[in-house]
Amino acid sequence: MPVMRETEFQGEVTWIGYVPAATGGLRSEKQDQLTLSFDGIAGERHEGALRASCVRVRNLHPEGTEIRNLRQISILSEEELALIAADMGMERIDPVHLGATLVLRGIPDLSHLPPSSRLQGPDGVTLTVDIENRPCIFPAKEIEKDHAGFGPKFKPAATGRRGVMAWVERPGVLKAGEPLRLFVPDQPAWAP
Repeated sequence: MPVMRETEFQGEVTWIGYVPAATGGLRSEKQDQLTLSFDGIAGERHEGALRASCVRVRNLHPEGTEIRNLRQISILSEEELALIAADMGMERIDPVHLGATLVLRGIPDLSHLPPSSRLQGPDGVTLTVDIENRPCIFPAKEIEKDHAGFGPKFKPAATGRRGVMAWVERPGVLKAGEPLRLFVPDQPAWAP
């Protein structure tokens, strides 16, 4: 019996990018395709099987502790980006400013996918969702550089819409325009 249930949803990859490690910043560079290994994307800021813990897990580990890297890939929803832009009073949000790896169209409420959900491409490349990516000040700073006065509006507008973080379960290639099938854990929601 499989523990992952295929859903009727699939997302179309509408945007691909990566954040070069050499720049030290958050700004993504748009790509037509990406080759993913178990370490993520070669030369990318979030590449690697391990990472230093950050403020997001400080209740578990002292900052800087070496932990498993479950934040290799940043996945955003085209529909949620439109809502963020509208709430900020902007025509659109450029994924470049958000350090995005992928933007998908067609998966409702993407930011709240259950942890351990899978997104699988045509060649078998598979991404495992870790958890919702909470908005922070770093994308706001990138937005502010190009759109003065709009940076501070990002965090409140992006709450609950910032997408998810994921890691590579099975290597492969992601291409713009391709579908990613959604699988979710076949278990009831936790309800203590």
